[in-house]
Amino acid sequence: MKLNYKIIFHFLGLLLLFNGGFMLLASLVSAIYKDGESLEILSAGISVILFGVIIMLLTKSHKKEMNKREGYIVVTFGWIVMALSGSLPYIFTGAIPDFTNAFFETISGYTTTGSTILNDIEALPNGILFWRSLTHWIGGMGIIVLAIAILPLLGIGGMQLFAAEAPGPSADKLHPRITDTAKRLWLIYFGYTAAETILLNVAGMTFFEALNHSMSTLSTGGFSTKNASLAHWNDQPLIQYIVMFFMFVAGTNFVLSYFAFKGKIQKIINDEEFKVYYRLIGIFTVIAALVIYFNADVSISTVSHPMVWGEAESAIRHGLFQVLAIVTTTGFVTADFTLWTPFLLVFFFGLMFLGGSAGSTAGGVKVVRHLMMIRNGFLEFKRTMHPNAILPVRYNKKSISEKIVFNILGFFILYMLSFIIGALGFSFLGLDFESAVGVSASSLGNVGPALGEFGPVNNFYEMPAAGKWWASFLMLIGRLELFTVLILLTPFFWRNR
Repeated sequence: MKLNYKIIFHFLGLLLLFNGGFMLLASLVSAIYKDGESLEILSAGISVILFGVIIMLLTKSHKKEMNKREGYIVVTFGWIVMALSGSLPYIFTGAIPDFTNAFFETISGYTTTGSTILNDIEALPNGILFWRSLTHWIGGMGIIVLAIAILPLLGIGGMQLFAAEAPGPSADKLHPRITDTAKRLWLIYFGYTAAETILLNVAGMTFFEALNHSMSTLSTGGFSTKNASLAHWNDQPLIQYIVMFFMFVAGTNFVLSYFAFKGKIQKIINDEEFKVYYRLIGIFTVIAALVIYFNADVSISTVSHPMVWGEAESAIRHGLFQVLAIVTTTGFVTADFTLWTPFLLVFFFGLMFLGGSAGSTAGGVKVVRHLMMIRNGFLEFKRTMHPNAILPVRYNKKSISEKIVFNILGFFILYMLSFIIGALGFSFLGLDFESAVGVSASSLGNVGPALGEFGPVNNFYEMPAAGKWWASFLMLIGRLELFTVLILLTPFFWRNR
C-alpha cells in the first residue's frame, strides 16, 4: 500500500499552526511584561503559521484515511518539525543565535528532557522564558494527543496517531472515542497546571515563576526560571513540597487521576503499578535521606541559604525531592547530588533507568515494564522446575499475553542497546566515561541532569555540536519510546505492500 503523503504533510501543516499559535501566546506574555522582544516572537509565530497554512492549502485534496505507517511518520516527523519551528523564537530574538544550540534547547523542551545550553537563564526576557517552559508543557502530554482532539473537524480518525504517540504496554482509554480521551487528558493536565500555579504563587513564588514551574512540573520537564533551579528556594520548603507533590502526580498514570475525579478510588488502590511506584519512591527516599543525614561531607545546599526546620527534615526533603525528580524524569535539582557520596551517585544513576508510570508524562523505561520483567523472571524459575505447567504473567489480576511480555523484553533490550550505543557515541566525540554514560542515560530517559561535566549544576553549552545532535536524537527516541522512531530506520517499513 502506497503512503498517503498528502495527509502526512497536511497534518504536519496543522502542527505548525498549533506551534505558531503558542508562539503568539508567548508574544503576548512578552508584551505584558514589556521585555522588548514581543515583535520578534510575534514574527516567529506568524512565519510558522503562514508556512503551516501554505502546506495545508497545497494538500487539502488528500484522502482522509490514515494507516499505521502514516501514523508513525506523522508522529516522528511531527516532533522534528515542532522542534525546528520552535527554534525560531530563540533565533529571532537572539536569545540563542546559534541554530544547533537553539534546536538542542527546543528538542530538550518538547521531549521534556530539560537539558539546557544556557549559562545565564535569569538574563533571558520573560517572553522567551515563557516559551521555553511552554515547549515543555506542549510536549508533556504530547502535541499529537492535542491535535487528534480536533481531527474530526478534518474528517480524520486519530487512533493510529494515538497508538504511535503512546506505544506503552497498556492502552487504557478513558472513553471509547479517541478524541474524547484526548480532551479529557488535556482537561486534567490543564487543571493540575492551574492548581499548582495557584499554590506556588500563594507559597511565595511570583505568578510568572509559579506558572513556568507548573508547566515544567506537570510535563516532567525541568526547565526553571532560575540558574539554581529549585535550589533557589531552599529556604522555602513549602514551595519544594508543592513541587514534589505535583512531580509525584505527573509521574502517575493520568487514567488514575481520571478515576480519582470520578470517585473510583478502589481502582487506584488496586492498581499494581501505582502500588509499586509509591512504594519504590518511599524506599528510595529512606535510603537517600539516611545517607544524606549521616554523612557529614554531604553538602545540602548549592546556595547560601541555611538549613531550616532541622537537619532530619532537610535530609528527608532533599532525598525525597531528588528521588522524585529523577524517577519521574522531571530533573529539577535542589543540590548537586553528584557530591552526595559515590554510593548516591551510582544510586541516582540507576534511578535514571526506572521512569514513571505508563500513561504519565514521565520518560524512562516505566515502572510497569520493570514489574512485568521481574515477574516473568521469577516465573522462569518455576517453568524450569515445571516445564509443562502453564504459568502466565499476571498484572492487575489478569493474564498478560506472551505477545505483550515479548514486546516488553524486546523494548528493554533495545533500550539498553540504545544506551550503550549512545554512550559509545559520546565517548567517540571526546567525553570522559562518567560524562558519556551519564548524558546517554539522561538523554534517552528524558531526565535532564546527567553526570560528570554535565551534572545537575552544569549545562550542555560546552558539549561539541555533534554531541548535541546525538543527544537530540536520543531524546527523541526516548520520548517516543524507541519503536516509533527506530522502525522508520528499517528498510521493510518503506516497502510498498
